Amino acid sequence: MDLSAISPTLLIASLMVAATPILLAAIGEMVVEKAGVLNLGVEGMMIMGAICGFIIGVETGSPWLGFLAAALGGAVLALLFGVLTQVLLSNQVATGLALTLFGLGLSALLGQGYVGVKAQTLGRIDLGPLSDLPFVGRVVFGHDPIVYLSLALVVAVWAFLKFSRAGLILRAVGESHEAAHALGYHVRRVRLAAIAFGGACAGLGGAYLSLVRVPQWTEGMTAGAGWIALAIVVFASWRAGRVLVGAYLFGGITVLQLNLQTAGAKVPVELLSAAPYLVTILVLVLISRRAGRAGAAPADLGKPFHASA
Repeated sequence: MDLSAISPTLLIASLMVAATPILLAAIGEMVVEKAGVLNLGVEGMMIMGAICGFIIGVETGSPWLGFLAAALGGAVLALLFGVLTQVLLSNQVATGLALTLFGLGLSALLGQGYVGVKAQTLGRIDLGPLSDLPFVGRVVFGHDPIVYLSLALVVAVWAFLKFSRAGLILRAVGESHEAAHALGYHVRRVRLAAIAFGGACAGLGGAYLSLVRVPQWTEGMTAGAGWIALAIVVFASWRAGRVLVGAYLFGGITVLQLNLQTAGAKVPVELLSAAPYLVTILVLVLISRRAGRAGAAPADLGKPFHASA
């Protein structure tokens, strides 16, 4: 095995790209779960975002319009889940699983005519001399806009939940929807808004796969990314900073196993392919164990809300 063939600079830069779709989906799902809703349909929303973004991106020639369509597509699918669980009070776990199956099937149907088609993608942001700096230029200043958007979104969500009144209300709804309702807050509205936001983020994550990372449409191209996003939220103890660490850990292991295969590592390919999932879960479990009681889930997570008035 020739480890000299692995460039640390390209490895770190590549892991940021690999982590972006999962980071977008995970930070959106974290907001949803902070509001007390368990949406297991992240995979379905991501794949719908991937196909909606790809179709609009191809037809208009604008990847930005593609990302907008992906966010809308993910939000619409999420609101379908929201209406079923928050208004009609269907079971959240069953509805989320059904949402994933629905998204996978509908995306396969919509994407039949787009297999093998290439889409216009986003280029790296040109930051002039900063992009030419050794190591730092490629790792920090050599990415497309969505990578920076995902990082900004993590900071924005952290600040929103920690410092804003709306964030406090959202967390209160997740901890005790009955108490929040008694104080006059609209629990369903708060949860529906959180669900729509989570769907939009998942849609953006899916579109990043089909418009930037590949960029082309392949049926089932999310390949379990939505489930990894769900696991990251849980094992990151519902904290934005740990969600970022978890997503980048998964991205790093994913890129590393590909580099090890290229370097000729004498390890079964199947084991290397499974490594990102195994290592991510293992490390995040250890992090969550150390978090103690401060990392507990929202008290009313997954519980249906019955308005008394």
